[in-house]
Amino acid sequence: MNTLSIPDHAATGVFVFCFVATIVLGSTVRLWRPLLNRRRATTSHTADEEWGLGGREFGAWVTWFLVGGDFYTAYTVIAVPALVYSTGGFGFFALPYTIIVYPFIFAVMPRLWTIARDGGHATAADIVRARFGSRTLELAVALSGLVAVLPYIALQLIGIRTVIEALGLTGMLPLLIAFVSLAAYTWLGGLHAPALTAFIKDIMIYIAVLAAVIIVPIHLGGYGAMFHAAARHLPPVPDGHIVAQGQTVPYATLALSSAFAAFLYPHTLTGILAAKSADTIRQNAVFLPVYTIVLGLIALLGLMAHAAGIVTTSSSQVVPQLFLAIFPSWFAGFCFAAIAVGALVPASVMAIGAANLIMHNILPGRGESVTGSRIAGFGVKVGALICVMFLNARFAIDLQLLGGVIILQTFPALIMGLLPLRLPAPALVAGWVIGSVSGLGLCWMDGLKPVHPVAFAGFSASVSTGLLALAINIAVTFALGSVIRIALGASPATLRTGPGLRR
Repeated sequence: MNTLSIPDHAATGVFVFCFVATIVLGSTVRLWRPLLNRRRATTSHTADEEWGLGGREFGAWVTWFLVGGDFYTAYTVIAVPALVYSTGGFGFFALPYTIIVYPFIFAVMPRLWTIARDGGHATAADIVRARFGSRTLELAVALSGLVAVLPYIALQLIGIRTVIEALGLTGMLPLLIAFVSLAAYTWLGGLHAPALTAFIKDIMIYIAVLAAVIIVPIHLGGYGAMFHAAARHLPPVPDGHIVAQGQTVPYATLALSSAFAAFLYPHTLTGILAAKSADTIRQNAVFLPVYTIVLGLIALLGLMAHAAGIVTTSSSQVVPQLFLAIFPSWFAGFCFAAIAVGALVPASVMAIGAANLIMHNILPGRGESVTGSRIAGFGVKVGALICVMFLNARFAIDLQLLGGVIILQTFPALIMGLLPLRLPAPALVAGWVIGSVSGLGLCWMDGLKPVHPVAFAGFSASVSTGLLALAINIAVTFALGSVIRIALGASPATLRTGPGLRR
């Protein structure tokens, strides 16, 4: 059994150098980016489009790092191993979810990108407004995105705070450092900062993870010894299955709902809309599964921690303590910097995506102001900071799960709105209201758990609450839509779309 390890000055020095260097590179990107981009120097964009969408000019490589960068956050490195450490095989549910999402990206996202490019749209709410001509529906989608992304940013701040605390700093200082770093990085660099420094984050995380999956098992006597040691500490599973029988339905439905929600968040959609072409998105859908391999390796860190004898009451400290126990101090500092940079990049994209919603949809008419976008992005980060200060880390994670329930209710308007079947805006608004209220109500009744017990016609299992609320949303939308069509005497294909939509 390991007691908590304390790093020395070498770990702190390496961490500070790597973390500060990334922030400086990101915040000064407008000074050095023209040196890399001379051929496109004549391309003209509005200042707001340049800050919030990178001028819609990111090619395959930049998009790959940007989308992967905000899809696989630092909290992935912290939370997924922590869940595996606590529950065993159930913690691997993130792997099928990331596999399901790539065909969805390939089939749907290029179409959304084309609509956004043709209409000059920067957000999901822009697309919905143009499609249905409904200000109410636009506000519903924008507010859902804003509320859902706040706890996500809070979790990134917690990720940075966790590694700074592991370096020995205590009190409010780690959180203050995390907030100031994120604010400076985003304010000056805009979307170019995370896009052009995301490769630094990925390379650092690849080095840390590859070192862990090679060196840690060697240190512990091999993978066989590692799995054997971990099995002694995990809940027993009968018949050699990976998860218990009662966990299979929640495992599958959580993976499915997470896949549907993944590209409805404003930050992931921002990365998609910033691509320079629909083919760029399709190419990324083909190659992004590489990240899933890395995610599987990251999840193994939870089992390695058991084998290494890490015992901690704070699951967020599982990975930092594993690195401190196994690696030399200076390399542990490097790994901590990789985790912190891994939080910085996606948190920046999240703040920019939320700022786009505020400036384009919640406060329309101010979308051309880059200063306004910067202030809105700063306000979003302050909101995330308040979440961290006044809620404990466990409750922040619960809020992130609630965010998934909320953002899923935009699925009918944004994704089903692409179907030839015309859905009336009032029906979509009603479905959104009832789906959101019922989903949040079920979460509240279940003590903020992400699954709800269902018993029907002999079937009994716990099902993803977000998926249940989405089913209610869709049922209400179609039922009310049918009533409206009958009342108007219209066929499903003749209900009008908004005048702003161009294809």
